[in-house]
Formats: sequence, structure tokens, C-alpha cells
Amino acid sequence: MAITAAQVKELREMTGAGMMECKKALTETGADMEAAVEWLRKNGIMKAAKKASRIAAEGLCMIASDSDQEAAVVEVNSETDFVAQNETFRTYVAKVAKQALHTSAADIDAFLAEPWEEDNSKTVNDVLVEMTAVISEKLSIRRFEKVKAEAGCVVSYVHGGGRIGVIVEGVCPAVNDAVKEALYNVAMQVAAMSPKYIAETDIPEDYREHEKEILLAQAIKENDELPEDRRKPQQIIEKMLAGRLVKQFKEICLNDQVYVKAEDGKQSVAQYLAQVGKANGTEVTVKRFVRFEVGEGMEKKADNFAEEVMAQVGKG
Repeated sequence: MAITAAQVKELREMTGAGMMECKKALTETGADMEAAVEWLRKNGIMKAAKKASRIAAEGLCMIASDSDQEAAVVEVNSETDFVAQNETFRTYVAKVAKQALHTSAADIDAFLAEPWEEDNSKTVNDVLVEMTAVISEKLSIRRFEKVKAEAGCVVSYVHGGGRIGVIVEGVCPAVNDAVKEALYNVAMQVAAMSPKYIAETDIPEDYREHEKEILLAQAIKENDELPEDRRKPQQIIEKMLAGRLVKQFKEICLNDQVYVKAEDGKQSVAQYLAQVGKANGTEVTVKRFVRFEVGEGMEKKADNFAEEVMAQVGKG
């Protein structure tokens, strides 16, 4: 099977691996993109799949909130970044976020079918169609999620003018400004570091086994590449594997991540929240977080790599 430049380009963007490694991975896996990612990981060429590796869509994430007890985040997609910065579009997305804050819909289809708050004679979808005509570009309300505080407060953070939207639900018996500031800092952490889980106990068993398989393949390959007199026995490899798993799980669990503002460069998020709680005579923990990133997980458009390169040369 012939591997195209566009396929190599897409895999490079997904993984950060080199051009030749990507071409070999695609060749070995019959151009199966997901299998190629796995091949690169097992061969130690990339450490972990990027969560938002196939971002192509433009648009905005916006958040609406009701004091510090409830918030909703929405993602509305457009075709171009130019439209995403358009004030008419931004105003519309803000209204969609407000609609999501008050909705009782359980999914996006029910949300689109419900009456528009500002004009009950129309549905949310009717207004979306109208806005598509006004903007002259295909728009779509992709997803929404609401978070309601049960024993504390909710704090939100929007990054990059709407590229990323984060809501954090904190549990705290005595919420004050210092607690809210700490949770806001944690929301920025979630935006920057993109954790998958709050604590290691939240990691599903199938994910654990999958990561163990990947890291074991990496360790065996590294061991086989050593001179024969320096190769480690199986039991040593397994001990090394356990250490690598611990390190990897710390990177994807919010509580165990190194706090991005840690003065010593070592303090974890959980330790930071414990410190804030102690200073304010209370306890602070994270119960839940939601992180939306524009276009996350959506398929990339099939660009012509050669044409793109020539276009760049022409600009020079």
C-alpha cells in the first residue's frame, strides 16, 4: 500500500514523531492511523497519545454561570477561525451557553429541539439555522455540559479567548475567596495539563492494562537493543515497568500532577489544595471537572501536503 504525504503529515501532527518513523509506522500497519499510533508508542517513539490530537474544527467554547453554584460550558463550531472571532458569532455562542445553563435536556438532540429562551416560537435549532444564514458559514452546536455544586462551589476558566473552557466543582464546607481562587488556579491547571482523571482510583482497569501493555513493549524493545551482557532479566524489567506506570498515572491524574504554580516545582495539586484548606481552617477537594477544547477529537480535513508546502514556498 502506498503511503501518502498527507497521511504522514497527519500522523506527525498527532504524535510529534519524525517523518520517517511515521512513514514506517503507517507501512507496518497498513495505513491504519490508530494502529500506527500504537506502533509508535510500543516502539518508544512517542510516550503517550495526545488527547486532542486530531483538532481541525474552529469555533468557541463559552461558559455561563449562576453565581458560584452552577455553570454550563458549550462548544459551538464554525468552519473558520475568522468567523470564530466575529462579534456576532461570539454573542450568539454566549446566548447558547446561557440556554445550556437553564436547560433540562439530557443530550444534544433534546437541547436543539427545545424552545429558544429569547423567543419561544423558535427552537434552538431554528436559531442555529438562522445564524448559519447570517454568518454564511456552516455552524454546529456540538456539545454542552452542566455542573452543579453539591457541597461547595463551581469555578470556571476560559483560555485563549474561547479555545478551551473548564469548569471545576470543588467540595468545601466553608467556601471563601481564598478557596475560590485556589479552585480557579486548579481550573487553569486542567486547561494547561489536560488530566484524564481526578485520582488514580478513578482509572478504569482496561486503561491500566492497555498502558501496561504499551510500556512493557517499550521496555522489552529497549532491553533487546542493549548488548547481551547488559540486558536485564525479566523480573527487573517488570520492576521498571511498575515505576513507569506510576509516573504515567501521575501525569494523567489531576490530584497527582505537579501544580503548575508550585514554588518548589514538586508540590502536587492535592498538596496545594490541602495547604489552602489548612490556611483557611477547612478542607478543599475537587469532585469533578469538565474540559472542552474546540474541535477536540474531530477528524482533520484531508489537506494536500505537497500543495501546502508549495503555498508556503510561494509566500516566501
